[in-house]
Amino acid sequence: MQLDLNGMTPKQFLEQYWQKKPLVIRQGFKHFEDLLSPEEMAGLACEDVVESRRVFKKNDQWQAEFGPFESYEELGETDWTLIVQALNNWVPEAEELLKCFDFIPRWRLDDVMVSYATPGGGVGPHIDLYDVFICQGSGRRRWRVGDLGPHKEFSAHPALLHTEAFDPIIDVELLPGDILYLPPGYPHDGVTLEPSMSFSVGYRTASAKDMVSAMADHIIDKDLCNDQIADPDRVISEHSGIVNNSDLERIKQQLLATLDDTLVSEFSGRYLTQSKCELDLPEESLGFQTLDVTEQLKLQPLVKLGGLRTLYFETSVADGVLYINGEQLQLSADKEALIALLCDTQELTAQDLSPWLNDDEVVAQLTHWVNAGYWYFDEIE
Repeated sequence: MQLDLNGMTPKQFLEQYWQKKPLVIRQGFKHFEDLLSPEEMAGLACEDVVESRRVFKKNDQWQAEFGPFESYEELGETDWTLIVQALNNWVPEAEELLKCFDFIPRWRLDDVMVSYATPGGGVGPHIDLYDVFICQGSGRRRWRVGDLGPHKEFSAHPALLHTEAFDPIIDVELLPGDILYLPPGYPHDGVTLEPSMSFSVGYRTASAKDMVSAMADHIIDKDLCNDQIADPDRVISEHSGIVNNSDLERIKQQLLATLDDTLVSEFSGRYLTQSKCELDLPEESLGFQTLDVTEQLKLQPLVKLGGLRTLYFETSVADGVLYINGEQLQLSADKEALIALLCDTQELTAQDLSPWLNDDEVVAQLTHWVNAGYWYFDEIE
């Protein structure tokens, strides 16, 4: 699968469109094929661990239901949509789609969402707070996109936040292989013209409120930032009730001093590698021994589990620090290249890992990750 930005380089796209304005990319994927069939998608939505919903109208009122679902017969043949989140957690083929957008770092990724809709189906006019590439699969879907503005939002249903009517700046019919890029804040509405599937690659953001709240929990859980304000140079105050400018600066500096690179990277690494949806992990250790892993690597690569979040920071990678699935991990300080390999790539071959396969620490850690299901051999031979 190869992405064509209609002659633009990824650099030009980022400079001209990313978080700036919408873009229709005709035939961004030539000969695009659905990553799964509607029947396979319906099967996923029957599973407890898969996040799914369906949206439809009943008596001219919007309705939303959450899976798992046992049947779809009652919905009829028109005017409904089925949505499955985190397709990349369950369908390995979604990784090929994600790789096409790797000019944006994975820490910004939310997930790959798949939508199947019957004619007339949609989720209503709404505004998203994230960037998304809507990749049209089979079928056709009409999209209308409005401009930024003070659009009034309202609850069309407890699970559906809609926006008022808007004048479109884009009114387009997407065909298989076409892509609609939307930055945050642009109202949009998609209506299916014939049975169709679309695959949305979303890039999340977090509000300062959410980040500060989560960081406060992290500080409390780790019992950090216990230093008191020190003011040995205090001068006489003429007003007992005042917080003067000097004291305000002390308070501000105390708060800012907590936000050093170590704390921010440790918190952010844990926060950003947490998966919002279930991962396809085993319930107990798979029982591999180190020799099993090294021998199997001679036959086939290790594949990173779909949806597993891994990252490292430029400030701490040389110290052997990386983050996986909400945890901070510490390798020895000479493992910078290994950490980059683990986090930047989706497959690990024996050749890739050859510099470290005689390192007991590395082999033991790899074995632990294989037993936890973080990396797996596609077929055991």
